[in-house]
Parts: sequence; structure tokens; C-alpha cells
Amino acid sequence: MTSLIKAFAIDIDGTLTENGGGIIHLPAVQNLRTLEKLGYRIIYVTGRSSVEAYILSVFTGTTKIAVGENGGVVTISPTEHIILGNKEECINGYRILNRKVKNVKLKNVFDRMTEVVLERTFNIELGKQILRETKVGVILTDSKYSFHINNIGINKATGLAKALDILKIKPSETVTIGDSETDIPLFQFCAFSIALNHADEVVKSKANYVASQKSGKGLVEALDYIALNFFGKNAIK
Repeated sequence: MTSLIKAFAIDIDGTLTENGGGIIHLPAVQNLRTLEKLGYRIIYVTGRSSVEAYILSVFTGTTKIAVGENGGVVTISPTEHIILGNKEECINGYRILNRKVKNVKLKNVFDRMTEVVLERTFNIELGKQILRETKVGVILTDSKYSFHINNIGINKATGLAKALDILKIKPSETVTIGDSETDIPLFQFCAFSIALNHADEVVKSKANYVASQKSGKGLVEALDYIALNFFGKNAIK
């Protein structure tokens, strides 16, 4: 069975950006705007705040809906936010880590509604183990730019599912592109997935295709790959 492509779920840091500083790769933005004009929906799905992602959608001329905080929040207007996570549980997880692990530091980021964001200054595997053993209902993930504490059951696919439901688009009609372990749930949820070249091997192994380029150039390559292989017939097999 095949499905028509209707939407693209795009990670931001390391995918749409040129580096960890958040500089947007302009050729990639141009491609996304072109897709939007052709009728495809472009949804930013990020570990950043959903407000940042929504503002980015405004300035890049893409679909005015954004999934932030690794799926914890979906923003549908400047003042409307669908909250899917529970920040108090994440704060509790942070307090436990802060007591038991050295060098756990909060990261200076835009305000979060559902998660806690940490600097990448400690052993994440140890942190994951502690949170599993204490059974506090949260998980620790690495977006390659920050560590994130989210509720168990909250991930990028959770938020994207809500956004797609609002847009009346199916996961089977969606292509996703990303570069970190936080994007794996998207790879498993959407019809077709592309990992960028700088992604860890475990991330690449979960993708349908791996681009030869990294960051913004990799996103351009990924979009070109979709255009060459699916547009015209416009279907995902």
C-alpha cells in the first residue's frame, strides 16, 4: 500500500541549522518554503521550546504549528499551547540527579512548560540508570546540544501525533528528517525517515535513508532525495 506525502517533520538543531549555535541554513529554508507553497505541510519538531519553533515557522513561512520540548508541547498560535507533559515530575528527576551525579547543571534556555534542560556536562548513561532505578517516571535523552528530562511516554512522536491530528494528516503521509536519538521515535512513527551523516550510528540504523552531508547541507540533500525518488508519483511505499 502506498500513501501520498503530505507533510515533513523537521528537526531544528543539527538539521536545519549549520552548527550548535542555532544559525539557520538558508538554502534549506528556501527549500522548505518552496514545499510549503506547493501545498506540503512543514512541521518543526524540536528539543527547543515550542515557542521558538513557532516563531521560526512564522519567519520561514512554513506551517503555523510547532512541536517543542521533545514532544511535551504543541504550539498552535502565539498564545495557544497544548501541554502533553508534566514539568513537576521532570523537576523531581532533576533534583535526584543533582544529588547523585556530579556536574549536573541547568542550561540557560527559553522557559520550558514540560521539561528540564541540562548542560551536557555529566555521564548521561549514569544519569539514565539512576532515573530508571528510582522509578520517578521520567527519562533522560541527548539531543546532541543538551540533555533533556521528559516524562516517560513523552517524545517527539507524541507531539507530532497531536500536530498531525490537528492538520488531519496521517503518519503514513509524513516524512521526517533528524540527527539525534530524540528523533528515533519520529523515525519509527512516520512513513519515511532520513538521518543526517553526523548522526550517531544507532540513529542512522533506525532511518530509511542516511544523507552523505551533515546539518543544513544534509537537510538540503535529504529534501532533494525525496523530490527525486517520490515526487511525481508522490507516494511512499
